[in-house]
Amino acid sequence: MTKDTSIKLFENRKVRSLWDAEAEKWYISIVDVIEVLTESNRPRKYWDDLKRKLQAEGSELSEKIGQLKMQAPDGKMRLTDVADVEQLFRLIQSIPSPKAEPFKLWLSQLARERLEEIDDPEQGIERLMEYYHRKGYSENWINQRLKSIEVRKELTDEWDRRGIKKGQEYAVLTDVITQSWSGMTTKQYKQHKWLKTESLRDNMTNLELVLNMLAEASTTEISKEKQPVTFAENTKVARQGGSVAAAAREKLELETGKKVVSKLNAKNLKSIK
Repeated sequence: MTKDTSIKLFENRKVRSLWDAEAEKWYISIVDVIEVLTESNRPRKYWDDLKRKLQAEGSELSEKIGQLKMQAPDGKMRLTDVADVEQLFRLIQSIPSPKAEPFKLWLSQLARERLEEIDDPEQGIERLMEYYHRKGYSENWINQRLKSIEVRKELTDEWDRRGIKKGQEYAVLTDVITQSWSGMTTKQYKQHKWLKTESLRDNMTNLELVLNMLAEASTTEISKEKQPVTFAENTKVARQGGSVAAAAREKLELETGKKVVSKLNAKNLKSIK
């Protein structure tokens, strides 16, 4: 399953979601949906009780519910019950809530927008720009961030061609690149910026984004030339790509007398226009 993890918002409430590119459908956290619809303080217990009720009624729905790893409130990836949009429509019928109809419309829009983005990628870019504008980022930062997404996609496409597995192997190679150019592991970098579960790239300055892009673009180009086969060879390439940006960072710091890796995070960046 090729998955794209994201958090969607319904009336400013978080709903954890996973896009399965192969099946072309969303899988959505049932507990999050129940919390939105019922405003229960114990949505997990509500779901457990509802599951037992559906089983007692002989409903096949509860049997078809699957589990996927999603980020829990403590930041760790944990298995949670998920349902696709069609299953959720059926499930919502068993949950009395004045928000049921608005939520169904939201689900329909969510599915439609993603399929539209596949047919016309520009729509996805426009929605992403709107998202960052709403968050309060500057136009200049948004342009850099969008470019960084493009560079990252080129790198992950290259990793796919080299047989790198999404998830843990992606994370390890990303960590190698980050440490090679910045001098910090991804975890250390996030701690440096006082981050927990937030996206590191969404909290980088323009200059940090540029150097991170240089590191990832360099890794892509080196990989194309050297065509690594094993994971160890890909790790070496990732280190080489990161070292290109490290040289640029060190030169810049020498010329300016200032550190490139900043403690600034999104809160600070949004105040700098």
